[in-house]
Amino acid sequence: MNGALERSLAAVALALPLLGACTGSGVIVSSEDYAVPYDYNEFRAATDGKDFPVTIAGNPFPDLGSQDVSRRLLPVMQANKPRPRLRFTLGPRSPSPHRLVMVFDPANDMSAAKACKGDTRVGTHAAGRVVLFAVYCRNDLPMSQAIGRTTAASLEDPAVGHLFRDVFQTVFADSQINQPNPGYPGGLE
Repeated sequence: MNGALERSLAAVALALPLLGACTGSGVIVSSEDYAVPYDYNEFRAATDGKDFPVTIAGNPFPDLGSQDVSRRLLPVMQANKPRPRLRFTLGPRSPSPHRLVMVFDPANDMSAAKACKGDTRVGTHAAGRVVLFAVYCRNDLPMSQAIGRTTAASLEDPAVGHLFRDVFQTVFADSQINQPNPGYPGGLE
C-alpha cells in the first residue's frame, strides 16, 4: 500500500469508534458503564407497570425555575421512556430500591457512586447545551450510567426528547453483552 492510502485508512479507523457514539438526532451518548450485577430483566421486573422514582438535579434551562423544569420534563421523559410500562415520578424515595438519578450539567468530579448516595452537585451551565448524567441505582449502588449531550434552545425542542430516548436506551440496555458475568472483575465503582 502507498503511504497516503495507509494514512487515510488509519484516520478512518480512528474515527469509527466516535461515530458509534453519535446518532442522527444530534445526541452524543458516552461514558456508559455497567456494574457486574446489572441485569435488564431485574430492572424490567422492578418497574413494569409501576412508578419509577427519578431525582432531577440541575437545570438545563435556567430561564425557567428548577421545579417547573422538572415538572415539565416528566412528560418528555415518559414519551421517550425505556420499554417497560413504567411511570416516572418525582419526589422522595419510594420503598422500591430502584431509581434513576439525572444530573444536568454535572460537576467535574461527579460519579455514579456519588449520585446514588445523593450527591448531585452541578457544574457550570453553557447556554444552548444540554448535558445529562444519568445513573440507574439499586439502593445506593450504581447499576449503569451514561452521559448524553445535545443542543436545545428550550424544553419544547425535539432534541430534548431525543436525548432522553438515547440515554435511556443506553442506561437500560437489554443486550446480551450487558448481562451479568460473575467471572468479570470490571464494572462501576
